[in-house]
Amino acid sequence: MIPRYTPAAIAAVFSDESRLGRWLEVELLAAEGWAATGRIPAEAARKLRAGARVDPTRIAELEAEQGHDVAAFVQAVQETVGDEGRYFHLGLTSSDVVDTALATQLRDAARQIEEDATALERALAAQAVRHRLTLMPGRTHGVHAEPLSLGVKLAGHYDEVRRGRLRLAAAAAEVAVGQVSGPVGTHTSVPPEVEEHVCEGLGLGVADVATQVLARDRHAALVTAMAILGASLERLATTVRLLQQTEVAELEEPFAERQKGSSAMPHKHNPVLSERICGLARVLRGHAVTALEDVALWHERDISHSSAERIILPDSCALLDYMLRLCARVVLQVRVNPGKMLQDVETLGRITCSPRVLDALIGAGWSRERAYREVQALAERARAGEAGFEALVRSRLSADLAPEVLDGCFDLAAYLAGIDLIYRRLGLEIREPEPGNVTEERPQLAVEAGIGGGH
Repeated sequence: MIPRYTPAAIAAVFSDESRLGRWLEVELLAAEGWAATGRIPAEAARKLRAGARVDPTRIAELEAEQGHDVAAFVQAVQETVGDEGRYFHLGLTSSDVVDTALATQLRDAARQIEEDATALERALAAQAVRHRLTLMPGRTHGVHAEPLSLGVKLAGHYDEVRRGRLRLAAAAAEVAVGQVSGPVGTHTSVPPEVEEHVCEGLGLGVADVATQVLARDRHAALVTAMAILGASLERLATTVRLLQQTEVAELEEPFAERQKGSSAMPHKHNPVLSERICGLARVLRGHAVTALEDVALWHERDISHSSAERIILPDSCALLDYMLRLCARVVLQVRVNPGKMLQDVETLGRITCSPRVLDALIGAGWSRERAYREVQALAERARAGEAGFEALVRSRLSADLAPEVLDGCFDLAAYLAGIDLIYRRLGLEIREPEPGNVTEERPQLAVEAGIGGGH
């Protein structure tokens, strides 16, 4: 794990101290399980619990000599407990210890990730509510489409992050199982009672079947769920990056008072946080591929997955949690420019109102093709700079469309009329503008008046 991108809580879960401590707990619970079956003296299990210690330095010395981390761990712990050490690691394989301990690490890391994903959801929900009426251009193919609100845009990201969190929670539950079932998973060297005792003590489920290891589809599902959530965060970060372009300037990610945007150009405010999120999402997707490659092990076990997992599992947890925290910061502190958003909606004389003009002409009895070509021609004249689109429409079509119909075509409030259904479906608050900020005649000026604006 790279410290730069590793939250302290995730680093603690995957530290060497944590890993060895979890190995020890698996072993001690197994000894107590053996004692419950009468296979070893209860006093021996108590002495192991009281006296067994982990010495990372000694383990490293033995591993350098033996080339086997678990064997070195077992010998080092046995040296701390005297004669009772002969009962330590009784009937177990390395994978019984490693896979079961790893399940607790992944479970605990997933809990931290879920907490931070929930925090991001709350941040997105709050901004979606705050900017429910902050009008801005919609864009398809990167080109202005019909207007919508920033709140609706953020509500979509909120729903996507929520789905990603739930998907990840399901995968985390699937991987939170242990197995203490011996060399090929058939309990020849250790009875099911010991396995059940260990897993219960660790708060894990018991895998219904295992080989010598837990099947890696569980781990692949977890890393893939992380990569999908990472991709959702990348989509959010990409939105910020696109809206922060100088020519757009509708959003800007937080920029600290003493921050420098460029070593050479003092004027620069670069979307470096959002770019970092996008870059790390690419790494997560690569880890998902590796996790999928780890599924097809030879027969009951090989260790081709082991070296890869030492990298991808801690790193995936660290990167995703870091990205979630960074996204929450961007969402909560993003600078919104509602005036520029409204200005962009007004581009070329509200040219994006063309669909409403099209529909009005069809309602007036025009064929769709004739109406489309007429409105398209007026839009092209607006693009050429002849006049604003609204002015051209009113001049050309006033004989065909009544004044109130034309007013309705260019009423920006109409683009916000149906959004409350989305909010109700998502369970988001529908907060009305404060009295006095919006006129009865022109509700679309809520944005211009600053409703939902600010930082």
